[in-house]
Amino acid sequence: MENKPTTLPPQQQDQQPGIEQEMTPQPEYIRPGYRGSGKLEGKVALITGGDSGIGRSVAVHFAREGADVAFTYLPSEEQDAYATRQLVEQEGRRCLTLPGDLRDAGFCKSIVDQTVQELGRLNVLVNNAAEQFVSEDLQQVDDAQWRDTFEVNFFSFVRVTRAALAHLQAGDSIINTSSINAYRGNQQLVDYTSTKGAITAFTRSMAQQLAEKQIRVNAVAPGPIWTPLIPASFPPEKVASFGKDTTMKRPGQPSEVGPCYVFLACPDSSYITGQALHPNGGEILNT
Repeated sequence: MENKPTTLPPQQQDQQPGIEQEMTPQPEYIRPGYRGSGKLEGKVALITGGDSGIGRSVAVHFAREGADVAFTYLPSEEQDAYATRQLVEQEGRRCLTLPGDLRDAGFCKSIVDQTVQELGRLNVLVNNAAEQFVSEDLQQVDDAQWRDTFEVNFFSFVRVTRAALAHLQAGDSIINTSSINAYRGNQQLVDYTSTKGAITAFTRSMAQQLAEKQIRVNAVAPGPIWTPLIPASFPPEKVASFGKDTTMKRPGQPSEVGPCYVFLACPDSSYITGQALHPNGGEILNT
């Protein structure tokens, strides 16, 4: 395996969910030696928050495996979105970019409609977009922040999934991005962690509801991964030590998470539903 950075320069960004172009070092979105094998040939995927971080990694991995890709992003992330679109198109696949705010229920429906209209179908839905805000004291997290975090991190998953169900068919799949925090808690990210717990329950429940239709629903629950959320959330000194407390003593790269989504999206995982994969650097969880 290629050597991965074990330390990071102190840095901070002043907006959520952060800009990948401003990060040092740049995250690795796909391993240089990753070879596609047509696992998603002819498929169409929609990814929320696909412009950077794990979302970008998923988009590029899917494209290399033969899928056309649509992804959402905030208008403020145009630079990252443009770079991701270029990466997908360099793989010879079509790419549809969908700027907008996932807190808007109408936007959540429209992105599904646009994907089907422009790319012809929808086979894989990846609910991935998220934001997080650090606070040590529940008394400092007001109702407005709770609503905002749930609107982005959870209700968008529900709304986009609801719209997608009109188009998904037997053999298709839904993959939700959860978090290690859903399984162990996080005292600094209580609202964020609560949304991830809801996502885990949503995943398990929808897997049961859709099993008869042969639509699989799974999750990926990453540990500390080097994405724009990190410098956008934590002070520089914490960024500098990010991931050092894992068994592997380093943060993970998006390139080490993207293949989990490929596996869950393709027929290789045909007997897996209602489950979560845990790329987290070695932490053992009671799942």
